[in-house]
This record gives sequence, C-alpha cells and structure tokens, in this order.
Amino acid sequence: MTLQPRCEDVETAEGVALTVTGVAQVKIMTEKELLAVACEQFLGKNVQDVKNVVLQTLEGHLRSILGTLTVEQIYQDRDQFAKLVREVAAPDVGRMGIEILSFTIKDVYDKVDYLSSLGKTQTAAVRRDADIGVAEAERDAGIREAQCKKEMLDVKFMADTKIAESRRAFELQKAAFSEEVNIKTAEAQLAYELQSAREQQKIRQEEIEIEVVQRKKQIDVEEKEIIRMEKELIATVKRPAEAEAYRIQQIAEGEKVKQVLLAQAEAEKIRKIGEAEAFVIEAIGMAEAERMKLKAVALQKYGDAAQLALVLDALPEIAAKVAAPLSKVDEIVILGGENSTTMSEVNRLLAEIPASVRAITGVDLTKIPLIQKATGAQA
Repeated sequence: MTLQPRCEDVETAEGVALTVTGVAQVKIMTEKELLAVACEQFLGKNVQDVKNVVLQTLEGHLRSILGTLTVEQIYQDRDQFAKLVREVAAPDVGRMGIEILSFTIKDVYDKVDYLSSLGKTQTAAVRRDADIGVAEAERDAGIREAQCKKEMLDVKFMADTKIAESRRAFELQKAAFSEEVNIKTAEAQLAYELQSAREQQKIRQEEIEIEVVQRKKQIDVEEKEIIRMEKELIATVKRPAEAEAYRIQQIAEGEKVKQVLLAQAEAEKIRKIGEAEAFVIEAIGMAEAERMKLKAVALQKYGDAAQLALVLDALPEIAAKVAAPLSKVDEIVILGGENSTTMSEVNRLLAEIPASVRAITGVDLTKIPLIQKATGAQA
C-alpha cells in the first residue's frame, strides 16, 4: 500500500512552522503470528480504513519528530530525517501487523519564506566567500606569476649557458665523431670487402653443400622409386602369380582329397554291399539248410508218404520243364518199328520217368508201393 503522510504548519524546535509531505510503502506482514495480529486489528475494516489508521500513525510520529529538529536539520538532511521517522514509527505499526517497506520525504516548505530567506543568506555568504577567494586567488596568482617569471628567467639563462656549452661540446664531439666515423668507415669498408669475400666463399660452400644434399635427395628418391617399382611388380605380378599357383595347388589338393574320399566311400559301399550279400547268402544258406534238415526229419518221420508228397510236388515242375521244348513244336511224329504202336511208345516214355525223377530229386519211384502197382499193371 502507498501512503502520503502530510503535516501542515508544524513548528520545529526553533518555532518555525513547516509543512512536510512524505511517501511511505507499507504492507501487511505474512508471518503467522503477525498476520493474526493484523487480522485482529483490522477485522471488519476495508482497505481504506486500514490505510487511514496507518496514515494517522505515521503523521503523528512525523509531527513529534518535526518538533525536535531545526529547520536546517530537516531541510539539509532529508534522508536522516526520513530514517528517524521510519525507526520511530516502525514499532507502533509493527504491533498492528504492518511493515514499513520505505519512507521518504517528498517536500518541505513554509508560508513565511523562512527557507527562502535561509537560502538567500547562505547564498550571500557563499558569494562573499567566493569573492574573497577570487581576490586572494588573484593575489596569490600574481605573486606566483612573478616568482615564476623570475624563476623562468633564471632557468632560461642557465639553460642558454648550458645550451652554449652543450653546443661547443657538441661541435667538438662532432669533429671527434667525424674523425672516428671516417676511420671506422674506412675500416668498415675494408672489413666489408673482406667479409664480402668470406661470405661469397661461404655462399659457394653452401651452394656446393646444397648441390650435394640435392644429389643425395635425388639418389634417395631414385632408390625409393626403385623400391616402389619392385613392390609394384611384386604386388601386380609376383603376388598374383603366387596367389594363382596357390589357388591351383589348393584346387588340386581339394580334387585329390575328393577322389580319395570318393574312393574310400566307394570301397566302403562295396564292402557294405559285400557284407550285406554275404549276410543274405549266409541267411539263405542257413534257411535252406534248416529247410533241408526239417525236410529230412519230415521224410524220416513220415516215410513213404512224405516221399510221395515230395514227388507229387516236384512232378508239375518236372512236367513243365519236359514240356517246355515241346511247346515250341507244332507237330510231333513218333517213329517206330513195324510192330510198334502209339500206346507202346507212351508206355515206354512213362517207364523212363522214374529214372528222371530219381536223377532230379534222388527219390526212387519204383520203390513206392503205389508206383509199383501202376507200373506192374502196365507190365
């Protein structure tokens, strides 16, 4: 909140009535306890009422402080005056929960022209002191000017004397310097010629050394070029050739290994096939032996009946083999003697069957009773 306390025609310690206006910035404190105090003080009042209470408090303290100071103290040191008002009023407004942020004196004036008269007096005193100071300064300046002129003339005389002495000494020194310069010039010229010859010799020596260095560098460059060309030949010719030879060698070795592996695989296959065939043959032989063994046991057990069954089982096969050549014959002509007949030839062929069966199966049909009966009836 901004407040403007104003005290009109308040007498100072010297009895001079002054009117003083100020500007104060205040706020309600936010601390819990102080905020509670402010609420208690201003409960039910609006902002303007709060401003009026604080304003009257500030104006009261301002009046009391004005009565203890002189006009000069108030006018010349407004900051100290405002500080004093702020320090005196702060505890009272603080007890109401209000904090003074700032307080400054805005204006000080009176209705009897006391301040202007005081200013005129001070102005006249200042002007007087200034005139006296100017006169004294001009006097001192004249005295000092005369002293300075005298000192200047003395210094000028001494300076001229010294200048003359310096000029004479300069001319003497100049002549001595000229003589010395001529001597030194001649010596320098001779030394220059000698030094020039030495420098020329050094230059020539350095040129020779530079040529030697250049030649060495050229040789180094040529050697490096030879090395580079060798490396280039190795990289472009030798290394590719070696790589190609290595590739062909690897291919040959791979093909060799491939052929060896194929041969080994083929041999392993043949061995496995041989083992399998041998196992099959062995199994077939064992089965055939077992069959023959069982057949022999059966023949031995059943006797003639078993032999007859074996013969009867073999007869279709025998007949097929006998008839196989005849299947290709369109016509059969049986030739016999004068007294031979077809029936007699058939009987003859049937008589030869037992011998054929015995040759094939090992069974003698003539010993089988049934066959004996058949052949006996025919006889």
